[in-house]
Amino acid sequence: MAALLQTCNLTKSYAGVQALKSASFDLRAGEVHALIGENGAGKSTLIKIITGAVQNDSGEIRLDEQPIKNNSPQTAKSSGIAAIYQQPALFPELTVAENIAIGVEQTSSWRPINWKARHVRAADLLAQVGANISTDALAGELTMPQQQLVEIARALGANARVMIFDEPTASLSEEDTQNLFRVIGELRARGVGVIYISHRLDELPLIADRVTVLRDGVTIETRQMADVNRQELIRLMVGRELSAVFPKRQIALGDTVLEVRNLTCREAGIRDISFSVRAGEILGVAGLVGAGRTELARTLFGLTPADSGEIHLRGQAVKITSPAQAAELGIAYVPEDRRRHGVILELPISANTTLASLRNLSKFGFLDFAAERELAADYASRLGVKTPALFAPAETLSGGNQQKVALSRWLATKPSVLILDEPTQGIDVGAKSEIHSLMGKLTKQGMAILMISSELPEILGMSDRIAVMHAGRIAATFDRAEASQQRILAAALGH
Repeated sequence: MAALLQTCNLTKSYAGVQALKSASFDLRAGEVHALIGENGAGKSTLIKIITGAVQNDSGEIRLDEQPIKNNSPQTAKSSGIAAIYQQPALFPELTVAENIAIGVEQTSSWRPINWKARHVRAADLLAQVGANISTDALAGELTMPQQQLVEIARALGANARVMIFDEPTASLSEEDTQNLFRVIGELRARGVGVIYISHRLDELPLIADRVTVLRDGVTIETRQMADVNRQELIRLMVGRELSAVFPKRQIALGDTVLEVRNLTCREAGIRDISFSVRAGEILGVAGLVGAGRTELARTLFGLTPADSGEIHLRGQAVKITSPAQAAELGIAYVPEDRRRHGVILELPISANTTLASLRNLSKFGFLDFAAERELAADYASRLGVKTPALFAPAETLSGGNQQKVALSRWLATKPSVLILDEPTQGIDVGAKSEIHSLMGKLTKQGMAILMISSELPEILGMSDRIAVMHAGRIAATFDRAEASQQRILAAALGH
């Protein structure tokens, strides 16, 4: 079967860093072709070249066996190439109908808008993807899955023949993921070629026909999905056997560092929360979306202060009313959404690393830049942050390296309690293993870790004990030896 889309030996360099060395890929009509690789393997650069956002240094893109010359976002769009990203690119202040129209309608300054036709067209496209969404709704008020469906509907309206899904399920529930798979199946039946990028290797056999692995900017191999298993994919991605994604260390636990008694916060929706974490211990916090896990973290860190209950640190009762106070007491919090709350994308890596430690790096109100560079370099070395320079903006880093920078910022404050909310969400297995290994080193040093995760293998693999939340409460707590996926899910469902 002839390829719908081909990339042939694409190369691209950024400031002396070779992002793509030789990337070749092909996509057939009516196929879902998975594209995988570690963070920094070149996936994002390849997609940006295909969509015209970035110009390749050499190599060629072909559509229907014809070269695409001088590619640009407009050229790619008119050629029928569309991308659906993990964070949907809708205008939040505009309605659903207006957002769809931006990608579908050909307008001019003198032609009046046919508002009725616009809404009818939008409603028809939404119906085609099974989305029960009002065309009058503001995009900013939609859930993440709804925004994705609006983007898919817009791409269909623009007659997209190639659709790229970049980490589409990273923030979705199981139900929303299954609905997305249903929509992708319908796109495949229409003859649309789908490029599917995901770090969740377990979902690839459910959705993909073929899989291509990128490593260090080079296409390593393309296989039929049915002919390859998870371990083989990991080996191809990292170039070695990955001995343990969850390198859990057996560490002698110390005294109780954090104890919470009957903690309640009406604003956060949590009630009567009680637990403790000891030095050297990882307490995993599991539960379904909306169970109150992130809300608990925000309350402990003073973002939504508790209404009642007690927090004890190293045996002393404390009242936490602000993040500054929490940090002063030795609590650090790495939030779930690293791009919005974990790192400031426009700031240099060095500034991101030292943001929480500026008081210690300043003299008479002036920042000691040499000390800042030294501290940032130290943590970049410790955590293995891959970057050409510490003055590079954080947005130039891969997802895994951004997560390491977010971690560095709080580790630099020398905390005794570290709260990690979805610490490995959206990063590849190699970076995931590095983060897990770092957690092991921190607990060996006596740190107490509260780890919130939606991935049950991560919860089971890394936790000493597991607290399961349901409807704003802790429904059950399991020791590592007695925990199982079935028990955790049962507690999460309130059974």
